[in-house]
Amino acid sequence: MIELRNGSNTLAVDEQCGGRLASLIVRGCERLVTRSERGANPLLWGSYPMTPWAGRVRNGRFVLDGVEHRLPLRLPPHAGHGTVLDVPWTVLSASRSSVRLVTDLGPSWPWPGRATQEITLQADRAGAGAARCWMSVETLGDPFPAQVGWHPWFSDGGRPPVLRFAAQAMYERDRSGIPTGRTVAPGARPWDDCFAGVVDPPIVRYRDGLELLLSSDCDHWVVYEPEHALCVEPQSGPPNGFTLLPHLVEPGRPLSRTFVIAWD
Repeated sequence: MIELRNGSNTLAVDEQCGGRLASLIVRGCERLVTRSERGANPLLWGSYPMTPWAGRVRNGRFVLDGVEHRLPLRLPPHAGHGTVLDVPWTVLSASRSSVRLVTDLGPSWPWPGRATQEITLQADRAGAGAARCWMSVETLGDPFPAQVGWHPWFSDGGRPPVLRFAAQAMYERDRSGIPTGRTVAPGARPWDDCFAGVVDPPIVRYRDGLELLLSSDCDHWVVYEPEHALCVEPQSGPPNGFTLLPHLVEPGRPLSRTFVIAWD
């Protein structure tokens, strides 16, 4: 575990389990679901990176250039959240307030490729700060489809914090929970949905008054509202994006995005 410190804030990065944010302590309180709360299931705690795809891939199958490819079904009957969220990452460099990591995309991905992360904990004398996460995915051979994203689990002492969020459109889901590609007006909560056209950056508010402002250059957000936590997930494309909105990475042209969790 790598611990970043800046002022009174601390950020733990678990380089052995996906290079994820394992803990975020701001103003003396934990702001994420931790491993000790949810057990060993890597899908249910911290804030983990998602690549080379984000969200679900329908039935773990997609077609590129007329060839069908199959992915492991982490969320049966679908593939879920990429290949790197629970694997060891190699630390390239580390300081008191930042760390840079890299990993390959693993044997279950059909093409050679790698992902790189840089995580920084920022703070100023007035008490404002931010956890800044940057990630890039690149091919080491032929072009392939790719997405990046993050899956944070925010917790307010074992209950979900309050979310302030507005978007212009929500993806319609079919009976299996996968987007159809059609967008509709945002529906009633609780959500487990993907949104586009976000009006303002999401704000996560805790009982002690802390507000986390979430921002990203990703153009899709998934919001999941279980009873015990809150997930607000920036993604470079929608779930099942290899079919709905494919993006190819090519040699020398990686896909890179940033996710920032900031507070005043």
